[in-house]
Amino acid sequence: MLALKKNLLSIIILALLVVNLVMTGIMMFSVINVSNKNAKLVGDIASLIGIQTKPDGETEVKENVSIDDTDVYVISDRMTIPFQRVSEADGGDGKDHYFVVNVSLSMNMKHKDYKSYGTAEELEAKESLIKTEIQSVIGSYTMDQFKENQELIREEVLERIQDLYDSTFIFNVNFSDYLYS
Repeated sequence: MLALKKNLLSIIILALLVVNLVMTGIMMFSVINVSNKNAKLVGDIASLIGIQTKPDGETEVKENVSIDDTDVYVISDRMTIPFQRVSEADGGDGKDHYFVVNVSLSMNMKHKDYKSYGTAEELEAKESLIKTEIQSVIGSYTMDQFKENQELIREEVLERIQDLYDSTFIFNVNFSDYLYS
């Protein structure tokens, strides 16, 4: 009788083990399906806000340029850029605000376009176009928006300058000695 109870208990344990295995398999397939849907959703959102992603879901890593291969062009004049005005009705103070900044461009000297566009003479000749792009981007934001999203706005300025030249030999835009007013 005791042997029969042990065999019956073993059969019940085996049945529960099989049920557990089946339930684990079902959960794994449903979790994988949800995970794939979440990855697609994150990819769609990232593409909407302009973040570059690789197919495997990792963010794109920018090319590192060594300091020896970097040339810096400093825009000659300190720029004073008016921010977009926010009226008191929209929650602002209704006053004009300005961004006063020194801007410099970091360039990759090993890039194929550097010799064509990267010389001081070439950049000086196009400086007014570069300033216009910088003013256009920064001037489209309020001071509060700029403070909250400074890195993203700097990236937007970089993209606009790269679009202007149709090249990526300029790989960074630097703001230095800046003031908000």
